[in-house]
Amino acid sequence: MKIIAFGGSNSKQSINKRLATYAAGLFENADVEVLDLNDYAMPVFSVDLEKEVGQHKMAQSFLDKLKEADILVVSMAENNGNYSVAFKNVFDWSSRIEKDVFQHRPMLLLATSPGGRGGASVLGIAQNLFPRYGAEIKGTFSLPSFGANFDLTDNKISNVELDKELKDIIKSNF
Repeated sequence: MKIIAFGGSNSKQSINKRLATYAAGLFENADVEVLDLNDYAMPVFSVDLEKEVGQHKMAQSFLDKLKEADILVVSMAENNGNYSVAFKNVFDWSSRIEKDVFQHRPMLLLATSPGGRGGASVLGIAQNLFPRYGAEIKGTFSLPSFGANFDLTDNKISNVELDKELKDIIKSNF
């Protein structure tokens, strides 16, 4: 089983990439590949630019990676209650090539943030929108207060109850 995981952020210290990596590692007998949105940097999407340059090769590369997946593990970063610009740009370019960006793959949808809501706003937006773009969301999980609930040394959720909740979601839905 092939899992493609990524955090919806271009931060080099992305807490969402850390959460996605951890969650993907919980699947048994899986080959996990973690994508970095920095590898898919493109100019800010606009229809004018698209007319000028056509479909961007990095967007096609991103879509090709998602096609390799049996399961997607995606952790959304929240910027001012919404997607990060880095994710939105990759998504916008990709959706112009293929509307079903997520290609009807089963998805574990996550979010975390330093705050107590754990990216709840962006998680809700993604949960409502992603199915229109081919996501088959099988489970969602929000990790609040990342700094207090994730051990950066061991790269795992340190809060026993929250860790069990995530593991139960994976066990029950995948």
